[in-house]
Amino acid sequence: MQGIELSRGFYTDIVRPWLSEAAPELRYSAALIGYGSELIGFDDEVSKDHNWGPRVHILLSRDDFGNCARRLVDEFSKFAPADYLGEPIGWRSRPHPASNSVEAAGALGHGLEFHTLEALLEGHFAVRSVENLNALQWLGFAEQKLLAFTSGAVFHDDDSRLSQARDRLGYFPEDVWLYKIACQWRRIAEEQAFVGRAGQVGDDLGSRVIAARLVRDVMRMGFLLERRYAPYSKWLGSSFARLPIAEALSPHLKRALHSNAWTEREDALAWAYLELAHRQNAIGIASFEPIVGPYHDRPFTTINADDAVETTCSAIADASIRQLPIVGSLDQVSDLTPLLEDAKLSQRMMSQLRS
Repeated sequence: MQGIELSRGFYTDIVRPWLSEAAPELRYSAALIGYGSELIGFDDEVSKDHNWGPRVHILLSRDDFGNCARRLVDEFSKFAPADYLGEPIGWRSRPHPASNSVEAAGALGHGLEFHTLEALLEGHFAVRSVENLNALQWLGFAEQKLLAFTSGAVFHDDDSRLSQARDRLGYFPEDVWLYKIACQWRRIAEEQAFVGRAGQVGDDLGSRVIAARLVRDVMRMGFLLERRYAPYSKWLGSSFARLPIAEALSPHLKRALHSNAWTEREDALAWAYLELAHRQNAIGIASFEPIVGPYHDRPFTTINADDAVETTCSAIADASIRQLPIVGSLDQVSDLTPLLEDAKLSQRMMSQLRS
């Protein structure tokens, strides 16, 4: 059984009937969101060594949390069975311990946690509301955290606040999306000629490393063009394979990684860039005429990525976004996990784009 369905059953069979007796007037949301391979359907036997199992997040108003959350955690500890469908409900302590803070309460003995929505948003994104988010806040949200918050499952939602927050965070606003696409083309533009240049001087390892970086950039552009959040690196390839564009891109990307000659690598990548350009033109945003050819007067096969950057930027309606340096969002400027996971640090770093 996949983790989502295990937790859904845990809520339906154990938590919901108990809550209806322990706090019959309580209005709440119940969900499994925030972290875990099961949120995107990639959990397996290996996943069971950390935090996998029957677990449910209960979201309360701030008043209700203060009035009853910690009492309910203690009472559930006395009521809960030792296991559910053969899986122990005791906390698997790596890497996320049971929540306990000003607006979060949990226990090591079971997988039931209580939170406020505001605290959950603050922990994930360093905001306490998703109303009126500005562009720089969006650019400071890690895609893997957006995916974790909007994936998973909501089992119950009395006031719809959780569902509304997930809907608002469902994908980037149009102009932020266009900015990210322009910046992704800029990443490709910066290194695409280096596959050939490194190979030309006999640096086969360097050429392969650059090609691999560009393969990753192409994959992440695929997520952008399909309007899907990209997961963290462990599941990037598995998630990419599910994208509609993957069928066209994957043969070129595999050839780029497997080729023993730098000329074959850059040719395979050029075909991948063409597929991205065709997809961008097909969805009707910031269309440009893709041209594959030599890099200025050097014999390296590239695409006119600078034209893609310029055209995409010109499609941005919001002048404040259009005037930002073509640097990128949080995940485009760093893949450092401690940064991506620290929402407050992420926001502080991206705020520097203003200057």
